[in-house]
Amino acid sequence: MNEIITEINKLKKEKNAVILAHSYQNIEIDKVADYVGDSLYLSQMAAKTDAEIIIFAGVYFMAQTAKILNPDKKVLLPRLESGCLMADMINLKQLREFKAKYPDIPAVCYINSTAEVKTECDICCTSSNALKIVKSLNANKVLFLPDTYLGKWVESKLDGVEVITYHGYCPTHLRIKPEDIHNARKNYPGAKVLAHPECHMEVTKLADYVGSTTGIMKYAAESREKQFIIATEKGVVDRLKRDYPEKEFILIKDNIICPNMKWHTLDDIYNALKQEQHEITVDKDTAEKALLCIDRMLEVSK
Repeated sequence: MNEIITEINKLKKEKNAVILAHSYQNIEIDKVADYVGDSLYLSQMAAKTDAEIIIFAGVYFMAQTAKILNPDKKVLLPRLESGCLMADMINLKQLREFKAKYPDIPAVCYINSTAEVKTECDICCTSSNALKIVKSLNANKVLFLPDTYLGKWVESKLDGVEVITYHGYCPTHLRIKPEDIHNARKNYPGAKVLAHPECHMEVTKLADYVGSTTGIMKYAAESREKQFIIATEKGVVDRLKRDYPEKEFILIKDNIICPNMKWHTLDDIYNALKQEQHEITVDKDTAEKALLCIDRMLEVSK
């Protein structure tokens, strides 16, 4: 492993490349990544980078977002199979049908959506800033897509705002059931339960804290508690165990693993960088329209 890490770091310097890695990735990728975090953080880093090549260890929509923010840079996705099942639940035709049912209501799209979907939404959001984004619209009704659970969690935090959600969801987070929380509390009675807002509302209602991957990691880092039940993807637990060995982190159940996020290996990153392969492209018209949606989010999130 050390040899390939050395080779990747050498190629990064030679090619003026930067590696962005999501917190759900295999943890060894952190050894070569320049930035590791959630979708909002990685979008912000993609917007700021001076690198000529961006390697995105994440899923397709993330690399697509990086390309939209950097039309003149080369954006590479090490494994093209790395898609997002939630993002695939809505296309442009379905979005237009959804909006037609609720005319003149602003539409917020989760960053887990395609560039084409972003072209016809008013503003984008991530799980880190969804509440802030919806508040910024100053509307009493908002359309939210594709994740119904994140949208309804946002609605539960706002007075007088109806969040009308599309019926998309994250299959990985929906594997977590209320009984899993109840069982975990029985087995670890003193532990704090930290959950992602992509979970079912019946799960998030039972949590001590609900937040994005970054929010969960920050809460665990700053808390005086020593034991935590983590109700999100396994990559978060892997990093918490590494970074805070004095605390105990329990993954809510063993199968909370996003297979698409786990595609990438160090070998894939090395090959992508060496061959400059699997370049992500977005046509100019789509990119320009989607950029408005993303830029509005980044502006509100400053």
